Amino acid sequence: MRTQILVPVNDSDASQRTVATIIAQKERFPVPLTLLHVVNTEQLAYRMIPDFQLDMVQSRAESAGNALLEKFRRQLADTGISTTARLEIGNPRKIIPRIANDEGFSLLIIGRRHSGEIRDVLFGSVANYVLHNVTCPVLLF
Repeated sequence: MRTQILVPVNDSDASQRTVATIIAQKERFPVPLTLLHVVNTEQLAYRMIPDFQLDMVQSRAESAGNALLEKFRRQLADTGISTTARLEIGNPRKIIPRIANDEGFSLLIIGRRHSGEIRDVLFGSVANYVLHNVTCPVLLF
């Protein structure tokens, strides 16, 4: 069985810390990493964007997501870590566990925001949801 590692990223400090930690411990990650960014379409809906502009906004969000993936891919490549980049559209809480579970990933590495435990309990966090809904081991930063 081939080892596969999934690393969901976004534009947060948590993702930057996660990538920096992977770089600092690169000898632990000898296989290519799959970087995943999910354009959160539910977040776009809450911003009261008129329907006629939604396609344009989503297109720009996808472009920004691809740029973010490329930034992290370059950072990792500069230190000799091989990656593939993947952009998905939808709700990160649903997409990340689905990909990790359905595609047989061996490990998921995800950062969490340090927003406080009470806030996470009340509102939840993507990292917390993913932690409880994937079948593979999770490395949480």
